[in-house]
Amino acid sequence: MAKKINIGTLISGGGTNLQAIIDACAHGQIDATILFTGSDNPGAKGMDRARKAGIDTFVVDYSRIISACKQGISDADLPRDFDLAETLSKQKLVSNDAANGQAHFFIKSRAIAERQLLDQMAAYDDMDLLVLAGFMRVLTPYFIDRINTEPGQFRIMNIHPALLPAFPGTDGYGDTFRYGCKVGGCTVHFIDYGEDTGPIIGQKAFEISDRDTLDDVKRNGLEKEWELYPACIQKFAESL
Repeated sequence: MAKKINIGTLISGGGTNLQAIIDACAHGQIDATILFTGSDNPGAKGMDRARKAGIDTFVVDYSRIISACKQGISDADLPRDFDLAETLSKQKLVSNDAANGQAHFFIKSRAIAERQLLDQMAAYDDMDLLVLAGFMRVLTPYFIDRINTEPGQFRIMNIHPALLPAFPGTDGYGDTFRYGCKVGGCTVHFIDYGEDTGPIIGQKAFEISDRDTLDDVKRNGLEKEWELYPACIQKFAESL
């Protein structure tokens, strides 16, 4: 029997993958307890799913934080343990040209938001795994290094709507459909410093017929996601 692990979850929207994980935990398909559900979006409907299941919730409003940062970022606004040069040297999300003010703003503003996420999560110091269940914000090395504290030990899991390494980015099912692929799928992977580049944990595929629309592809993909994500979390639990 796998060790029962503690997981945290982050969402941005409706939380259908969160619901699949909640249900799998309730039915004993995952040896895990969900400690919290956090969101970057105050209007995320998935938060109602978490509350209904009796899960602690919190919100870090990224849009508000980024809007405030556009008025200017001082050193006092940044986390005390934040090092811009170090974070830029590790990240693979944007150009880290020293003269690239846009890159500096991106990293600094995200670090400010991520510090608030970390502060909210600090109450749950027994978390074994952080699950991104439709969290639509990329994470910088500043955040990642404070979760992945042991070299080579990944503790942040994500699901992507394509068969990686094909079609990284935000619209995996759309890219799959527009390319004319006859097989689509989803991938669960660990988070590293790149965009959808971390080690793959599991994948599920489905056929795409000539009659399928983009809505068909998205619907079939979601059904696979709801099967795959709980299975990969359980695989993680069994590995400990």
